[in-house]
Amino acid sequence: MSQPVVHITHLNLKYHHTLVLQDLNWTINPGENWLLRGISGSGKTSLAKAIAGQVRYQGDITINFNPESSLPPIVHYVANWYQFKDLEGQSNFYYQQRYNKQAVETTATVKAELEEYGKKHQLQFTEVEILLEALGFSDLKDSTLIQLSSGEHKKLQLIKALWLKPQLLIIDQPYNGLDKLSRQNLNGLFESISAAGTQLILISNDKELPAAIHRFAKIDTGKLVEIKVDDHLLETDQVTGKQIPEFLNQAPVSSTGSVISMSGVNISYGDKQVLKNINWEVNAGEKWLLQGHNGSGKSTLLSLVTGDHPQAYANNFQLFGYQRGSGESIWDIKKRIGLISPELHWYFDPSATVKQSVISGFFDSSGLFCEPDYTKKTQADELISYFGLVDEQHTLLNQLPLGKQRLAFLARTIIKNPELLILDEPCQGLDQQQTQNFNRLVDELCKNGTTLIYVGHFESQLPACIEKRILLENGEVKSVEFKNQTTY
Repeated sequence: MSQPVVHITHLNLKYHHTLVLQDLNWTINPGENWLLRGISGSGKTSLAKAIAGQVRYQGDITINFNPESSLPPIVHYVANWYQFKDLEGQSNFYYQQRYNKQAVETTATVKAELEEYGKKHQLQFTEVEILLEALGFSDLKDSTLIQLSSGEHKKLQLIKALWLKPQLLIIDQPYNGLDKLSRQNLNGLFESISAAGTQLILISNDKELPAAIHRFAKIDTGKLVEIKVDDHLLETDQVTGKQIPEFLNQAPVSSTGSVISMSGVNISYGDKQVLKNINWEVNAGEKWLLQGHNGSGKSTLLSLVTGDHPQAYANNFQLFGYQRGSGESIWDIKKRIGLISPELHWYFDPSATVKQSVISGFFDSSGLFCEPDYTKKTQADELISYFGLVDEQHTLLNQLPLGKQRLAFLARTIIKNPELLILDEPCQGLDQQQTQNFNRLVDELCKNGTTLIYVGHFESQLPACIEKRILLENGEVKSVEFKNQTTY
């Protein structure tokens, strides 16, 4: 009888002094491909890192590679969150730096990154071209790493892993940030490498899965429990039906009927044009869905609205009734906007606690650098309680599981009851119940006249209040639709 590929017995593991895995046992036999589910903070990522040898643990993990396989005898782990470095080995970037020409010049291109990776693992560059084409990445080879969006960075890590074809591949949240076509193509690539001998462990609460996945498990109270394929309803520590804090029931202050007015907006980086003749009107109180494939220009479009992109001044663009460049500061703009995005989360101050992170939303800062008054502290306490983060409020934000980090950021986004909410993939890292609760909260907030721009690839995970959609394709507006005209 052949040996198991992975054999785990009596595994105990602490995550920042909290025991998350307790006497866990798991056997993965040859040919098995697993899906691992679980609520945010249950220990999924910790287990994956333990198998990959990236964290300390107590107990026994035995990996038995197939000596007859031509695939590398490697456990390769693809994290949900990826931190790249510049050419000098630094990774302390700031949020607006991706639009800074000097920063672009000091980070490697995608092509250089892949060439270095291929050289390190003795891979043929011709093989990666197929993966680049399948995931819509061929046109990004000359882009620098700092110019990539979060979804594009995810694709790059997936491309590397699929190119490597290890004997055991573990991927944390493989579909986060990917558009519909990319998810479909990714599942096809999973099928191919599985047929070639790579065994898969996918960590995901999504329902779109490759057919190669045929074993399912979740982590419950520190132990691994095998489940059925249709067991999607996971218990959660989030309380459904809580009343939102009273201060969020007040209509946000609005001084204009027009929030965004763009006419013939164009944005280029050198010879590459990323936005082409954009015309878009957003009036106060409207609820918009912004969609488009990875690389379609969504992030660049939003960076104009938030005041982070310097080329806003060179275009016919009004924000809150004022022409950009007419004397307003970036802080005048930001005080009227509540923003969450994967990139903002990426570059946030790692030394901030949960409570400091939430309060920083009042000041639009990456961390808290001044003493808040009593009212601000009280509102932060109400939101921390609403999101179930009371026990973690004095913990460093980056020491929480990613899903709970995301909840803290959601609290930060809405704390000042802003005139305009920009929610860019807000539910990345959340389980299904947390996603439903958050979108229910968005619906409640938007009853009071809040203007909303919501970016989301998963049509089944959207707030009910959305009434209009703008779809980008290759930097251009492909369509503008209304809810009574189409279903999305």
